[in-house]
Amino acid sequence: MNPLLIAEGLHKSYGPTTALAGADLVLHAGEILSIMGPSGSGKSTLLHCAAGLTSPDSGHITYDGRLLTEMSDVERSALRRREFGFVFQFGQLVPELTALENVALPLRLDGIRKRAAERRATGLLDRLGLAGKARSRPGELSGGQQQRVAVARALIAEPKVLFADEPTGALDSVSGEQVMEMLTRSARQSGAAVVLVTHDARIAAYADRGIVVRDGRSLDRARAR
Repeated sequence: MNPLLIAEGLHKSYGPTTALAGADLVLHAGEILSIMGPSGSGKSTLLHCAAGLTSPDSGHITYDGRLLTEMSDVERSALRRREFGFVFQFGQLVPELTALENVALPLRLDGIRKRAAERRATGLLDRLGLAGKARSRPGELSGGQQQRVAVARALIAEPKVLFADEPTGALDSVSGEQVMEMLTRSARQSGAAVVLVTHDARIAAYADRGIVVRDGRSLDRARAR
């Protein structure tokens, strides 16, 4: 099976600081891939480059047969909106919107009518155990609940790839396990591949395969489930 996403020889520097020094990444459809490494190793930069959020200084990224590194900003933006989903450490929910409105937001930005978007969002919140929290705003939710809303928002457009950057980093161990159970189960149900950055070996254990980033370079570590 051909890989869905390939990043080859990525280099990225921020001023005098080297974040990536020839890092590689290969992701297959439906696969959950973890990226681990010490703080400052470049693991989040690798994810951001692979997702088209940051452009590498050199190297190539191919997604579904298309060269991501040669796309225009408009093309990359459309790709992120329609085929990629994102979950970050602190959720990044819109505080003025309810949980339902936050989850429906990607569909609304893509031109889908409010009623249809919120109907899909309601079903996803129900699946993630948040049926009673649809009208709550982020400030009224626990950290774990906020992250489940963020997972729902990331999955609402049925992405082919879900990028999760330390999705449990701000949670206690119990809430983190709950979020990962729901994230991985929902991704597998929808067929989405997952790129998961984490510093926690227990969270990385949810992945099918892992890579370790050190000093801006990546080492592939296959693991059978």
